[in-house]
Amino acid sequence: MMSTLNTINNNPLKLNTNIAIHTKSVRTLTTKWCRIRCSASSKRREYNITLLPGDGIGPEVISVAKKVLTLAGSQQGIEFQFKEMPVGGAALDLVGVPLPDETLSVAKHSHAVLLGAIGGYKWDNNEKHLKPETGLLQLRAGLGVFANLRPATVLPQLVDSSTLKKEVAEGVDLMVVRELTGGIYFGHPRGFSTNENGEEIGFNTEVYATYEIDRIARIAFETARKRRGKLCSVDKANVLEASMLWRKRVTMMASDYPDVELTHMYVDNAAMQLIRDPKQFDTIVTNNIFGDILSDEASMLTGSIGMLPSASLGESGPGLFEPIHGSAPDIAGQDKANPLATVLSVAMLLRYGLHEENAARIIESAVLETLNKGFRTGDIFSAGKKDLKLEILMSRVRVKTIQEPASSSLTSVKA
Repeated sequence: MMSTLNTINNNPLKLNTNIAIHTKSVRTLTTKWCRIRCSASSKRREYNITLLPGDGIGPEVISVAKKVLTLAGSQQGIEFQFKEMPVGGAALDLVGVPLPDETLSVAKHSHAVLLGAIGGYKWDNNEKHLKPETGLLQLRAGLGVFANLRPATVLPQLVDSSTLKKEVAEGVDLMVVRELTGGIYFGHPRGFSTNENGEEIGFNTEVYATYEIDRIARIAFETARKRRGKLCSVDKANVLEASMLWRKRVTMMASDYPDVELTHMYVDNAAMQLIRDPKQFDTIVTNNIFGDILSDEASMLTGSIGMLPSASLGESGPGLFEPIHGSAPDIAGQDKANPLATVLSVAMLLRYGLHEENAARIIESAVLETLNKGFRTGDIFSAGKKDLKLEILMSRVRVKTIQEPASSSLTSVKA
């Protein structure tokens, strides 16, 4: 893929062609900033990036993404300093907690955070506070990232990879804006108890305050305004009080965005419509649990969850960028992982986190060109295609500078 980080410049910069980028090459976790000096620009910018490789295939895809980020940045006069920190199961094994204080501190003091994946069979039977997933929830809360943007686009090169009929999948381009730090995942009271019959019960609370709804709704309206001007708010307002308040607040905010067409849909119908007629959607905004489910459903419209990135943004501080796939422990260490979701997460990091639009487009163009050349990983492989070997592609790297970025549905949104 990195051989096709192309643009329209007539004087391509020739880089070292002896760099290997095999996904099995994983650096040892370190708490030192690793400085990568980039060239070819008169105006240099510097950013600190926290890398959280995590578990399973996480270190493999982060290793690839780091090199792609460095190469694209070098063409825009960007200098990165990287720190790799433990999180999830890796942190549990190292220090006994899924999110060490030092990891969160380093993340908070960086310009952006890139996460690989967390979890695995090894820690499935841990108590809740010692599960890798608890570390992820703590990380989101600690960074204050409340808006999760998950694009789902069926690329022309992969339309046949979708399990849906071509006429249904072709042309799908939607964005799910998921509220990330409220709702039933964080609400209180929660826990275990016994009922009047002496039976054990588990309970959680779905709760939203007006400010939580208003701030995610504003991000969604701004996102829709920069896309095709259509916003669908998904709730369960026919039975849930939290959803009734959600619909009320989103409807009230619509008056501030007369150029955006607002509709409402119950979550069960939305789940059905995503499969029946996904092209009707442009931007979807919904709560934490509904967004978790619907965004994963939307990911399968594209043919593979291994292709989809995400950005989690807050009102201030660094954003959190990660592929939406899991840690896939069954293929970890076998060089089978699809790194493209993480590579595209790097593009979102550049666009939403650092506002480096040109560098983001270099990466997106490279992904498209790689697919155009017929390279595929196992999850998107089909007859007549070629195995995507990143070390071979790296030996053919030619990076050029984008001067006039084209329009895109993934326009920058300031949270």
